[in-house]
Amino acid sequence: MQEQEFEIRIIPSLRAIDAQDWDACACPEATDGARPNDPFTTYRFLSALEESGSVGTGTGWQPQYLTAYVSGQLIGVAPMYVKSHSQGEYIFDHNWAHAYERAGGRYYPKLQIAVPHTPATGRRLLVRPGFEDAGTAALIQGAVQLADNNNISSLHLTFCTEEEAQRGAAIGLMLRKTQQFHWQNDSYAQFDDFLASLSSRKRKNIRKERRQAQNFGGEIHTITGDALQPEHWDAFWRFYQDTGARKWGTPYLTRRFFDIAQETLRDDIALVLAERNDRWVAGALNFIGAQALYGRYWGCTEHHPCLHFELCYYRAIDIAIEMGLDRVEAGAQGEHKLARGYLPNPTWSLHWVNDPSFANAIDSYLKAERDAVDEEINVLTEFGPFRRADVEEQE
Repeated sequence: MQEQEFEIRIIPSLRAIDAQDWDACACPEATDGARPNDPFTTYRFLSALEESGSVGTGTGWQPQYLTAYVSGQLIGVAPMYVKSHSQGEYIFDHNWAHAYERAGGRYYPKLQIAVPHTPATGRRLLVRPGFEDAGTAALIQGAVQLADNNNISSLHLTFCTEEEAQRGAAIGLMLRKTQQFHWQNDSYAQFDDFLASLSSRKRKNIRKERRQAQNFGGEIHTITGDALQPEHWDAFWRFYQDTGARKWGTPYLTRRFFDIAQETLRDDIALVLAERNDRWVAGALNFIGAQALYGRYWGCTEHHPCLHFELCYYRAIDIAIEMGLDRVEAGAQGEHKLARGYLPNPTWSLHWVNDPSFANAIDSYLKAERDAVDEEINVLTEFGPFRRADVEEQE
């Protein structure tokens, strides 16, 4: 095969890229109108972040989209940002930043290839079919060269796929392994089929929690597509502000993002809302992919026992079963998810650090961290909620 020559360009706004060209790289499986595997790397989602001011000036996420061309054709893209902090990433490098700066270096700005504010695994090096190997290498090499030429401290690709992680590691990037909790659909026809796979104690506990939640004095609604209306976003914005103020100090997404979501993303969304006394009192926002449901945000104005578990975890399972999805990814952190049927799964990222001595120190740390993560996943899985024949017989 004749060696191809790639042209790498940095583009500061999605407005300068044709939506169909971007999506031909990001979600080629959806070009005929099918649902994309990853709703977060679509042009419409990333554009909503940009157009709403959730990224850009003043946010610490300055878009610098990485693009690769062959003979004038766009064959690869990556959502890349110049970062002035480490917020909204969920793969934590704060300690790296502190150590780098204590040693006299300047850690920020750094380059981040990621979906802002979104701890969901997906392709980060979005290459048009037929260019996978060469296009992926060209994007990585282009990003590293950009960082090196501009004396930027580091480059990070977070929540990439395992395949991308292995490709990146093979050409010299440092590999990081972390974990989060996912629910797997074992061809369940209904929620009770899932319950039957659990130990009797966990089964009883989940039934008890669902009864408590459903007796909160109102109704729970799952709303998607054209059934979503502006009033639902007015309510969810109140929930999101409350959660954001407690967790992050300032919510990451602007109010305008949810207005744009109503216009362009409603078919990608399942919003679970609790209504009591003709008022919306709690809600959970999910995004729908071709194979997975992604739990993203939760909030409430009234606190009721177990309502959080019902809206965020159990209703998500209901939706996944009804839609025939393979899994639910419930976001970052939270070992409390384990008792509710969500098992630990590895997540991956890639890192390049400009300073060789600092890079060696991080590489040693990452090797030890990977071993620790493997052990944690094994232990948590072993003591997970699913039934084992010998235990069931004793019970």
